[in-house]
Amino acid sequence: MKDMTLDAMAAACHGQLIGANAKQYLNAQGIVIDNRMVQDDYVFVAIKGERTDGHQYVEQAFADGALAVVTEQPLTVAKPYILVASTRQALKDLAAYYLSRLNVKVVGISGSVGKTSTKEIIASVLSQKYQVHKTDGNFNNEIGLPLTIFKMKESHQVAVLEMGISDFGEMHRLASVSCPDVAVLTNIGLSHLKTLGSREGILKAKTEMFDHLRDGADVILNGDDDLLSTIRDVHGKAPVFYGIGTEKPQTALYPEKEIYASDIKNMGLKGIRLTIHTKQETFAAQIPIPGMHNVFNALAATAVGLQMGLTTAEIKAGIEQARTIDGRTNLIETGRLTVIDDCYNANPLSMKASIDVLATALGRTIAVLGDMGDLGQNERELHYEVGRHLAEKKIDILFCAGQLSQEIARAARENRAACEVHAFDSRDEMLRELLPFLTEGDSVLVKASHFMDFSEVVEAIITM
Repeated sequence: MKDMTLDAMAAACHGQLIGANAKQYLNAQGIVIDNRMVQDDYVFVAIKGERTDGHQYVEQAFADGALAVVTEQPLTVAKPYILVASTRQALKDLAAYYLSRLNVKVVGISGSVGKTSTKEIIASVLSQKYQVHKTDGNFNNEIGLPLTIFKMKESHQVAVLEMGISDFGEMHRLASVSCPDVAVLTNIGLSHLKTLGSREGILKAKTEMFDHLRDGADVILNGDDDLLSTIRDVHGKAPVFYGIGTEKPQTALYPEKEIYASDIKNMGLKGIRLTIHTKQETFAAQIPIPGMHNVFNALAATAVGLQMGLTTAEIKAGIEQARTIDGRTNLIETGRLTVIDDCYNANPLSMKASIDVLATALGRTIAVLGDMGDLGQNERELHYEVGRHLAEKKIDILFCAGQLSQEIARAARENRAACEVHAFDSRDEMLRELLPFLTEGDSVLVKASHFMDFSEVVEAIITM
């Protein structure tokens, strides 16, 4: 880590450095919240979690070589520690301080759907020119974002940081840490309605990011989103819009798109071919990831690349080298089956997008779906809409588990008699029937909200 002395850390998180004994000028080599990750001269931040309290592991952290700990409780050990009112807030304060010590440009990404896949393509594009650090997996909340920042090195030139929220005020706290030079919002969908209430509430929460942008920051928005397209000015600067179709607005309600796609050819599970138009030039590219939603991801990456000084040749190369991560439209060929592993999380928009991907596959198409969480009072209707979409896309077979997924099953039956439906109360009950049902040549989509633990379904299928 760069220049993270104990006295500077204490000042950054408004804490009291105790028991330093002339070690206050020593540099921390890392900051962690898991005592099992402590190495020599690391700083351990004791976080109170839902399942355990990090304060229980302070002595073990010192035994494993910790330089100091950050704690909410006074300690009796004769070791350096920083006493703070809140270790969770201290974690964010330390991340903001550390990021300020680095000479990096920050790209902040949020939206209801597609944050992680957009992050991956943007990072792939920017890696053609810069040393890029990106959010690992889905470490995008008030714990994950600081941990991502602490892993940055002096050699990094750009940080691509994903920020996920579920309530008002969270984006303020995240963006005050990251302070983006470039802000990307992918869309405003139907997620976290229980806390945010409506799409308008989601828009308000996501755009809290704008209050913490660095001077002269660029804002990049999906111009085909009916709510994002209403934003015409951020701190005196017009956003850059991207979307599908002509750059000219179809109506006065939609802005001109500086980056847009045409000649889109869906190649099924092999990805998408398209032509991307910019104000500089036009180029053809192939996105190696299936799903029409990746067109928007590639356009967002193009916009970021242009703002960061890349050539269109570099942008094209980055798009064509992009890959997904486990649990995010990750294609797995088992030798007998094709599995579309998209089980990390789900909301109605992402569920429909994944069904669209499955509909392009060869062989029997089988959707293995589970409940979607945090949808508020209309949760049953939103599940029914997913089932109706599945029927419209002529998916051959549905296996589903969970109370709310019964609505997916009902809609599939009511809207397409040819769809073979198998509905179960539990994931394990479904899995017992699913595995012997699968045959060579099937294409299988696995998707549900994270709490359903459908990663175990994927593991069972690929090891059967």
